[in-house]
This record gives sequence, structure tokens and C-alpha cells, in this order.
Amino acid sequence: MISSAIEALYIFNQHNESILEHVYRSRPASARTVLPLYLAHAVPRPSVIYLSNTNPQTTLFSLVQPNLLFLVPASSDTEPLFVLEFLHRLVDVLEDFLGAPLLASRIEGSYDVVAQLLGEMCDAGSVCNTEPNALRDVVDVPRWVDKLLGGVGLPGSSPAILPSGGLRPQLANPAASGPAIPWRRSNVRYTSNELYVDIVETLSVTLAPSGRPLAAFANGSIAFTSKISGVPDLLLVLSVPGGKQAIEKVFELPVFHPCVRLARWRERPGELSFVPPDGKFMLAGYEVNLLPSKDLNSRTIKNLNLPATIEVLTSLGPTGSDFEVRLLISALFAGPASVSSLSRPGPASRGSGRSTPFFGGGGSSSVPLLQDVVISIPMPEAVRNITDLRASRGEAQFTPTDNIVEWHISTKAASAAGSAILRCTVVGPLSDDDEENLGTGFRFDAANGEYDEKEDAYQSSTTEPVAPIPTKEQQEQKDSRKVHTNAALMPSSASVSFSVKGWLASGIKVDSLNVDLRKSRGLGEGVKPVKGVKYLTVSKKGLETRC
Repeated sequence: MISSAIEALYIFNQHNESILEHVYRSRPASARTVLPLYLAHAVPRPSVIYLSNTNPQTTLFSLVQPNLLFLVPASSDTEPLFVLEFLHRLVDVLEDFLGAPLLASRIEGSYDVVAQLLGEMCDAGSVCNTEPNALRDVVDVPRWVDKLLGGVGLPGSSPAILPSGGLRPQLANPAASGPAIPWRRSNVRYTSNELYVDIVETLSVTLAPSGRPLAAFANGSIAFTSKISGVPDLLLVLSVPGGKQAIEKVFELPVFHPCVRLARWRERPGELSFVPPDGKFMLAGYEVNLLPSKDLNSRTIKNLNLPATIEVLTSLGPTGSDFEVRLLISALFAGPASVSSLSRPGPASRGSGRSTPFFGGGGSSSVPLLQDVVISIPMPEAVRNITDLRASRGEAQFTPTDNIVEWHISTKAASAAGSAILRCTVVGPLSDDDEENLGTGFRFDAANGEYDEKEDAYQSSTTEPVAPIPTKEQQEQKDSRKVHTNAALMPSSASVSFSVKGWLASGIKVDSLNVDLRKSRGLGEGVKPVKGVKYLTVSKKGLETRC
């Protein structure tokens, strides 16, 4: 039987020193036992590792954060996604209470708060409360005044453990023990009410050597920021280029925050009805297949409407030691000067979402601009060096330790439509012909471990035979051998990283965001919150071309 319980939690700093050990149930393997076994695995280490040489046999779950390591041992069969999701929720809660970025010094300086959070989030191993807004009503966070008075030995202003009158007033008033809505704090008040929607999509596109798309996905997340008084009831309406009938096809594998009413989404796809938590939270996530599933002939790079694509040409030059990377920038994502005479994509085309600073307006007149362009070209390990990096735009460099060529193009350089070319020359390991040509006048004696100087190398003699000049056929055979040798030194793929503000690859748009005044409570009369939406598409080496 699969268990759904957390047995223990271990937190280590950047020096792999234990800063927190919290045991919930059973007798799991200690932190001193599991840490060396975890570090024994090669980097990158998987999130789930089975340790068979422990007593009892343990499944170790891990989450790596900057300067921190979280480990959860499990001696019984446990659902992996359950434990990993708990770790991610724990990091989000700690960042919300202690501040981001999460540091070991902040955890060590706030042990009292961390202990309360661990007890409220997981009771005897059973996960019960992971909402930051609900935890703020039950976790006592000392204020800076209390810390200052406590440091000098004076009593602070913190309330007593039990209020006056004992527990009877709390039992009589259920609202005193916690909020009515688990994910929203009670008595929220703001002087300026604001609602913001941020939709971010991450591209994952693979192209064949011919340029034909093999796979194309966009993983999206809808982040929502709610700074509004009372308990608002909101309705967010989304649209896609194909209309309401295409929403269910576009939104593949959607996930929602618990505040979203699923019945409304099933009845009317594209409408999200919810009471938001206070502050910033992740409202929904989705995956979009950018390629049509039925018509295989329509799977072309033009139908994807990508901001940029790349082509890689290998084995160029007389000896096949050169390769060329071409970056093709779409005119729809170039600067204003490049698209002044071009028509912008209409609402019926995929990838036509533009950022609108306020709801109800005509949208931003600026064209989505390509930014932070980096082309990464991994090279084989046999490559000794890359010479003659000639880029028509931007700057390129080769890192021998990582065996990768990185080509950086600034936003200004990428604002012009057209193509950018990078040509490089590969230098492989030394061949026999190269070693003969690298005469230095010295010879290494392996028996004595000394270098012997060749006197003949410094004396010119007319009697010595001159090396014959190779014929045309011999030179062609030599170049043919070099071409065959250099073919193994060519790159096999290249990827592009970039970001585009004001555009989504899926074409999803926010039509409206309304506050239902009849269902809302405590909002106040005449309150009109400020609303805004932003779109962002990111490719973190997600656009890859195979050679």
C-alpha cells in the first residue's frame, strides 16, 4: 500500500552542514546517514534515489535550492509527486514568511517561526495546511519591535498564549480559529485595489535537419496578483484564436489553484471563477501542442510563427573544418523601423497576443520585440579549439571547459529583421601530418627525461633534400581525409534562448476580468480596482535544431 505521509525533513546549507532536522513519525534514517549516500551520486543527481544499503531501506527525495538542500527520507512506498510537491510548497511558504531568496542564515535566525510552520503544514506526517495566507492566521511571527524589546530583556507586545476568558470564546466563535476560506486571510484591507494577470509561456520546439518541426509545445502558467480589500469574487475570461470551441483543444492538461471553481470551467471552458488568495499566486497552468495532430502536411515552420529559427550548415570549406549557423529573425518581431510597412497579425492567427496595460483599452501599439537572444552550440569532446569566430551580429565565444560556443546578440542587434550568420573553424586533435609540421628544434628523450637540442634545426644546408611538392591528386586525397576526419568534429545540434514581451506562442488572450459585486463581501462601495495583463514568451534553449 502506498503511503501519503512525510516521515522526516532535513535541511542542509551550502557547505552540506545540517541546519534543521525535523522528524514527524517512525524512525527514518538519520541525516548523517543519508547525506553521504546522496552526495555519492554523480551530478546531476535525481530527485528520487533508492538507498538499498540503509536500515531500513530508504527512498530519498531531494530538492536543490540555491545554497540549500532539502532531503526527505521514506522507509515505505510513498507517492513521489506527493513528497516533491510538499517540498516545493514548503520552499514557497518559507520564502513568503522569511523573505526571498531563502538563505540558511534566515532559517537559523527564525527557528521559532520555522518550527511553527513545519507543525502546521504537516501534523504527525500528514500534510494538512500549505496555504501561506491561512498559515499567517495561525503562526505567530514576532515583529521587529518585539525582537528589539526581547533583546534588552523587556516584555514585548505579543499576546498571551491563551486569550482572556480561556478557550470558550474561541469555541463559541468558529471564525476566531481560522479564516472561512483557507487560502485567503481574513480582514484584508488595501487603500489602492489592484488586480494583475501575468501569462508566461515556455517554448519547447525541436526541428529536424530539413527544418520540419518534430515537436512543438508551449508550457504556460497564469500568475495572478490580488491586492484588493475584503473577499472579492472574480471572473477571468480567456480566449484563443479558434474561438470557444477550440479552448478545450488548446488547453491540454490544465491544472488549477484550489480557489478555481472547476464546475464553471467544465460548463463554460475559458471562464475562471474564483475567490483569489491575497498577494501573488499561481492561478493555473497548461500545456499547448503547437502542431496540428491530424494534418501532417501542415506541420511547417511557417505555421508555428516563431520569432526566430536557426539553420546549421556543417563540413564547409576545402577541408570541411568550417560550420555556419544562420539565425532567421521574423519581421513581425523586429523593431518599429523594420515593421512599419508590414501588417500586424490579426486576432485570428496563432501567436497574436499583445500586452495590454489596462483592461478595456485598445492594447499596446508597440510590436513584440525579441530580446536576450543567445545561440548555444555544443561541440564534441574531440574539438581542441574553435578559431575564426566571425559573427555578422553580436559576439561569439568558445568555452573549452564546457565545449560549447555561445553567440550573444543584443536587443538592438536583434531588432532588425533578416538573417544573422556565425561562421567558425574547428580545430581537432593533432594528426601525424600536423606533428611533423610542428618542428621545434627539440627532441624529448623519454628514457632520460630530458630534451635534446637538434643542431641540424638551426643550420641551413643546401645538400639536404627538399620535400617534394605534392601533386594535385595527392593534395585532393589529403583534403578528402581531412574532410572525413573533420566530419566527426561538427556540431550535432544548436539551440536558441530568447524572450518576447507582449506575445504568446499559443495565441491565448485575456478578454476580461470582472468583479462580481453581488458575491463579493467587504469590497466597499464605488471601488474600481486597477487591472492589468502582461504576456511573456521564454525559450531557455527550448528551440533546438538537429543537424
